[in-house]
Amino acid sequence: MSLTGTPFFVAAILAAAAALLLPLLLWTRIGGPALVRWVSRLLMLGFAQVTAILVVFLLVNNANGLYDTWDDLLGGGDHVNAAPDLGPDGTGGMNTATEPKVKQKFVPYTNKVGKGVMKTTLKGQVSGVEGEVAVWLPPQYDDPAYQGKTFPVVELLPGYPGSIGAWFGTLKSQEQLTPLMERGEVAPFILVSPRTTLLSGKDTGCANVPGVVNADTWLSVDVRKMVTDNFRATPGADGWAVAGYSAGAHCAAKLAIEHPDRYRAGVDLSGYNDPAAEKDSITAKDPKLREESNPLWILKHAAAPPRVSLFVSGEQSDGYSDGLALKKAAKAPTAVTAVKLNGGGHASAVWKAQVPDVFRWLTKEMGAGARPAVGRGV
Repeated sequence: MSLTGTPFFVAAILAAAAALLLPLLLWTRIGGPALVRWVSRLLMLGFAQVTAILVVFLLVNNANGLYDTWDDLLGGGDHVNAAPDLGPDGTGGMNTATEPKVKQKFVPYTNKVGKGVMKTTLKGQVSGVEGEVAVWLPPQYDDPAYQGKTFPVVELLPGYPGSIGAWFGTLKSQEQLTPLMERGEVAPFILVSPRTTLLSGKDTGCANVPGVVNADTWLSVDVRKMVTDNFRATPGADGWAVAGYSAGAHCAAKLAIEHPDRYRAGVDLSGYNDPAAEKDSITAKDPKLREESNPLWILKHAAAPPRVSLFVSGEQSDGYSDGLALKKAAKAPTAVTAVKLNGGGHASAVWKAQVPDVFRWLTKEMGAGARPAVGRGV
């Protein structure tokens, strides 16, 4: 039974209701020795507490998109098949443009994410990662007027732990953006949400760590190639952006700054620069890796200022101050927009409310790259 499915949630509610009724009906009717009566009553009370906690957990999990599967929750979700040293650019010397197309089979994604979302399981040819990727196509994609046109793409990264459905179900991105795209207020982006929780109980920080995980390559190479091989997606960096919240925001800023040849813009909602802000971060354990995985350090030590635009938002101590640090360090053509939020906390409701403004910003900032263009088919 699916962790996030309606049947399990309904069963949990019924169990909690039954656990509440049992003491009311049986408390004074339990027979036998005193020890048996007391043990029976304690078991009933324990059952009531466990079922109540389960219902609350499911409500929180479904509302925030924390765990998608039982493996993720119980620590059995290891999605790394291999982690070779892929070198500074994360490609291991491979030219993915000349590699055979990665053709995938997609199925409807029905775990409380709304209509139109599909998913597939991708085996990363370069990264050695295997994981699910959710995809949503804009309303113009199947419009005959756009036949033969390629579309811009935004990779959407959840927090840690996080589900590939969080941006669609919890933040309701496609529901908010569809009318804006239909009215021309927002560019018709393809939305792509890859799995980012790749190791049980560990946050990868979207980094490549030889022998452990190649999370950077999974997101910035393998997922990109899969999308362009299966959809009419703009292949160049001008048509790609990456957005995230919380730990996903840290990833988005890191990937955008580190790979201006792959992304033109990055969106950082309530993120952080120092990986140590996440206690389960594997990049924070080693001083050198911690430093080199910090978006601010990457920006300051870039061979040349990257041609990338960043949108950073958050409360003073929850992303905004880190955004100001990035803005201070940025030199043209790097551009940083920092937005201070007042109230709301580190919560899904805050990020959900920002979705329309974030995509308006992406549409404006990416300019021609955000417009459908004549391109190759798939």
